[in-house]
Amino acid sequence: MANRHLSRSIVLQALFEWDFSSNPEELKTIIDRDMAEFAPGHTDAAFVYELAEIVQRKQAIIDDIITKAAPEWPLDKISNVDRNILRMGLAELLFGDREQVPPKVAINESIELAKNFGGENSGKFVNGVLGAVYKEIGEPGKDQATKMKTPKAPEEPIDISKLVIEAKAGGIVHARHEGTDYVALVHDVFGYWTLPKGGVEEGETNEEGGQREIEEKLGIKVESLGPEIGAIDYVASHPEKGKIRKIVTFYLAEAKYQALDLHSHGGLDKAAWFQLHEVVDLTIYDDILPLIAKAIGLIK
Repeated sequence: MANRHLSRSIVLQALFEWDFSSNPEELKTIIDRDMAEFAPGHTDAAFVYELAEIVQRKQAIIDDIITKAAPEWPLDKISNVDRNILRMGLAELLFGDREQVPPKVAINESIELAKNFGGENSGKFVNGVLGAVYKEIGEPGKDQATKMKTPKAPEEPIDISKLVIEAKAGGIVHARHEGTDYVALVHDVFGYWTLPKGGVEEGETNEEGGQREIEEKLGIKVESLGPEIGAIDYVASHPEKGKIRKIVTFYLAEAKYQALDLHSHGGLDKAAWFQLHEVVDLTIYDDILPLIAKAIGLIK
């Protein structure tokens, strides 16, 4: 394990340097130099090269996932160290060999790197982002046993009433075309169909923010915003603010059936119309599914 921790430290340092280079072929040269200087005779060089190669090859996908998991924190605003720790953690979590590195080990190692090399809140931030991804993908390998050096102390309960609230809004769009009802959904990089949503801006009501986000995400005009169909309330980690409370309110919206124009939004890769009976065959988040079901009930 000590060798692997050193290996990850070498990869992190190389990625940190590589972030300032525009030459994709330079990463291996940087790794060679760093290993020769800081870890001569290192016996796990294969792991170093493999992890760095995954990060390099999958960087576009990984960066989209980071943007999706931390939408309030633009990628270029995340520190170089935290950004590359997240890239490494997601590379192992999503694309690595889970027999060699179970998901929880990948997350714990990333948190340790963040504590050792990042800022004061880096550990919490990395934990929050990787934990969110781990939850979204269904906790792969959660039944695999992992050895812990020492039991972790239980976390103190969070008093959500004292947390800063961040309002977000979105909705499900309904259209009728040639006598058939359709709903519009967006697809994210985790492989799930979900609802368009985003932050409510200062001076906006939830309804105004929800309509704007729907129109921006789908590239269509909302003709009318109907009733609220529900809300999701959860706690998230912010790299500077720490724990914050997010409340996302969803509305049923009406629009004309027309081509959807998904603009470039981190974490989303497509949008589509579905007939009501088609929705049951889609992969949808557990907390979103009841909202869609309620909306379909209202449509019917």
